[in-house]
Amino acid sequence: MSAVQQTDVVIIGAGPVGLFAVFECGMLKMRCHVIDALESTGGQCVAMYPEKPIFDIPGYPSIDAAALIHKLEEQAAPFSPTYHLGQQVEKLTQAGDRWLVETNTGTRIDTKVVIIAAGCGAFGPNRPPLDHLADYEGKSVFYLVKRREDFRGKRIVIAGGGDSALDWTISLADIAEKIYVIHRRPKFRGAPESVARMEALAKTGKVELVVPYQLHSLEGAGGQLSAVNVATMEGDVRRLDADTLLPFFGLAMNLGPIATWGLNLERSHITVNPQNCATSAPGIFAIGDIATYPGKLKLILCGFSEAAMAAHAAHPLLHPGEALHFEYSTSKGVPGS
Repeated sequence: MSAVQQTDVVIIGAGPVGLFAVFECGMLKMRCHVIDALESTGGQCVAMYPEKPIFDIPGYPSIDAAALIHKLEEQAAPFSPTYHLGQQVEKLTQAGDRWLVETNTGTRIDTKVVIIAAGCGAFGPNRPPLDHLADYEGKSVFYLVKRREDFRGKRIVIAGGGDSALDWTISLADIAEKIYVIHRRPKFRGAPESVARMEALAKTGKVELVVPYQLHSLEGAGGQLSAVNVATMEGDVRRLDADTLLPFFGLAMNLGPIATWGLNLERSHITVNPQNCATSAPGIFAIGDIATYPGKLKLILCGFSEAAMAAHAAHPLLHPGEALHFEYSTSKGVPGS
């Protein structure tokens, strides 16, 4: 059995919100260990859409997801966090006013504070109910785009009506031969600006909106699509010549071991106090997409704010009786600056 390591804060999740929590804790002189089940930092940003542009990060009119993660790592680096990647937290055991965090690889960490920034927990795509779908997955059916260039010159069917479907329609329009957007109704759920940009592309003929239709069946051989058939609610079928299908129907969320830790849960999310992101267990906080409270917005920038609130709420647990004088980073600086 490995020796028990000690730290001030264990952050579960190395996505953008978890990485920013390292910075916020570091500014308050709290040491962090970061654990993530993926082999690299970045969470969904790197695992699912590294080249996807993000438009709502303050100060960046547009920044690719992978570039955002790089900047956040750079921002956290002065505080020397310890990363435990490729590991999943399996047990969380209370010992007095401290917690013992244990992973599936045998890592054991004694800590006063735990900040859960696990995003969607264990996540995977919601798959459309199509016959022989598995034959095409990873070859011509993809649930994420890791390299835009892989889709150059392709005839692409994008299915879905949310932000991912709209964002990738816009992003791939300038390199694809043709894009068909399939949705079961004329109204899309994405941001109004994205809907407007997609509709403008449709007027040029580069994008064709195929509504109201839904996926019906696939044609092809050896894992390579030749066509995607779509159908109306009345059963009228249309054949679309296609090389690639990108179904964007959201993620299936699975909390995994987190569900056994005795925290208050609501629909696979952890309920927190919106004033400080505290959970129902003392010393445990939840931030980012996994946390819920009235009025919650699932935005990265909101997760950044939650990271700051959780760090400030954690400080008196680590330094009882010590006054915390709020200072702006512009006056306080960071190590090495």
